[in-house]
Amino acid sequence: MKRTLLVFLSLLFYNILFSQTTYIITGKIIDAATKLPLQAASVFAQNTTIGTATGTEGSFRLELPNGGYALVVTFTGYQTEIRRITTADAADKNITIEMHQQQKELQDVVIRSSNEVKDGWEKYGSFFVENFIGKTENSAACVIQNTPALKFYFNKKRNRLKVLAEGPLEIINAALGYRIKYTLDSFTHEYSTQSTVYSGYPLFEEMKPGSPEERQKWEDNRRLAYNGSLLHFMRSLFARKLKEEGFELQFLVSFNDRENAITVKDIYGGMNYSKDDSTQIVEVIPNQKNVAVLYKNGKPSPLYLGANPDASDQFQLTILSFLPEARIGIEQNGYFFDQTDITVNQYLGWKKMADMVPYDYNR
Repeated sequence: MKRTLLVFLSLLFYNILFSQTTYIITGKIIDAATKLPLQAASVFAQNTTIGTATGTEGSFRLELPNGGYALVVTFTGYQTEIRRITTADAADKNITIEMHQQQKELQDVVIRSSNEVKDGWEKYGSFFVENFIGKTENSAACVIQNTPALKFYFNKKRNRLKVLAEGPLEIINAALGYRIKYTLDSFTHEYSTQSTVYSGYPLFEEMKPGSPEERQKWEDNRRLAYNGSLLHFMRSLFARKLKEEGFELQFLVSFNDRENAITVKDIYGGMNYSKDDSTQIVEVIPNQKNVAVLYKNGKPSPLYLGANPDASDQFQLTILSFLPEARIGIEQNGYFFDQTDITVNQYLGWKKMADMVPYDYNR
């Protein structure tokens, strides 16, 4: 009888442990030099609606849906600190993150050498908005509320525009119903190659709808933004449900100076898909560095087709370019790493902040 009860309790504990849909992260934020706690530091999971501020002892607590995240810590006068976390980190009750003070002298050197444009917003504001917020239907409903925080630097020798921000950008997305605080790491445009790269750490907050109709509009728009997105793709790849979710993959192969698309019959074999059951992390290493992703459950935006008349109007085509031999880890919530190992072009490259939904979004 005792043995039966013991087995029952063990199975019950196992089922409770592995059926949990959230986990809790706790820790402390301190000054790297003095080791003293930092009160009121901002701690949040990047690209989610989940964040908090540290208490008097520098402590924090976050409850996160299962999966992986970039944990972001910001504090005025200190460098932003980033730490990748996953479900396994729930077992660590003593996470300590040290913050380093910013070196003002280095900042001054950067500013002097980068040539700040005094009327930068007037000269480059619309260009920045188009390449950061985007040019989609949702973009027209997005507003950056604190544009004076943006600082523009133009380097004539390198023919490069760089944009920095004094504090998080405050963005209202009235199309999706989100208020976003975006800690801009950097925004760079190379005029010689016409390439734009930006990185940063968004924290989402759901806005309160003024009516049931507005709530429904936001839900519909969020669903449209999610369907076919990179987040949708990564979740589908993790779950081995690409075809069911409307995705088709093709490898782009160069032959005689021409690029040819080859349909991948064995998607998961071609991506060298493997899953570690102990960590719940999927790893992929595509056989070709350029992967065409066709999303067939949605057609391209008319605005995109207007700007890209040669694009197909029957499906959304995105090109994912992987660094050679890059190993991409994917968590169950769609978070992947390292994110700098993938370049996104064409349809999803056209979409920007205005069409982003957070990692804790569920259809």
